[in-house]
Amino acid sequence: MSKYSDIQYPDYPFDRIVNVKVKDSKEGKYQFDENYPYYEDSFSYKLKRALNAFFLRWPGRLFLRLCFGFRMKGRDILKKYKKELAKGGVSVCNHVKKEDAVMVCHALNKFRSIHLPVYAKHMNNNGFYWMLHSMGGVPVAETMGGMKKFNEAFDKFHEKGDWIHVFAEEVRWDLYPYIRPFRKGAFTMAYKYNCPLVPLVITYRERKGFFKLTGPKDLPLFTIEILEPVFPDKSQKRETEVLRMLKEAHARMVKAAGIENNPWPANPAELPARN
Repeated sequence: MSKYSDIQYPDYPFDRIVNVKVKDSKEGKYQFDENYPYYEDSFSYKLKRALNAFFLRWPGRLFLRLCFGFRMKGRDILKKYKKELAKGGVSVCNHVKKEDAVMVCHALNKFRSIHLPVYAKHMNNNGFYWMLHSMGGVPVAETMGGMKKFNEAFDKFHEKGDWIHVFAEEVRWDLYPYIRPFRKGAFTMAYKYNCPLVPLVITYRERKGFFKLTGPKDLPLFTIEILEPVFPDKSQKRETEVLRMLKEAHARMVKAAGIENNPWPANPAELPARN
């Protein structure tokens, strides 16, 4: 339990606590098979992303600042590694609030050139689709043929020099104070594309002063911090390197969050068997 929330978190780190009220994907508006346009480059899509980017960048920033006391740290990291990140990067962050994807966009200053794998059922919810799609959300395919197209889309995104962001904890646990285990997808991408893996971590602060007037008293204020990148070593075997990057990014996030005794291992393979 978080001191900022009375949520009873599950015993298994990948169990969902956010219910998505949608029909089965086969009955929904979109079917995430080989026919879904995972890679889009049309004028209408670019226009939608541009309009969404405007609202995220300006009114969105004001909203985050007023309601969440939003702060950013570590922006100098992006300048320090400007050359290495010129052709894009892969980023990961703990998944702790509905608005955390917007926080990541602000921290990285990426609003039209960032793409996020998204749980497919979220994309079949009419209330989420426009927002997620306009932010660069790409549904994780639900068929083998769809996964081929999904992977090809991310290959193209990287070729363009765009960023890829992955919530490596897979599911959202609001206001959770620790760092959960990471799925390997983001680190596999970083190794495949031979690009920097940039960890970010979201932490909380007590709501004080003026901010007591701008949001619920039990909702904390948020800080997002960009950490030093983890670089893949292509001379090493993929499996070994992916696990090294995963553990290193996880350790950096735990340390930056000031967590002394994190209850979870970085690698899901080290979790005890479920009862």
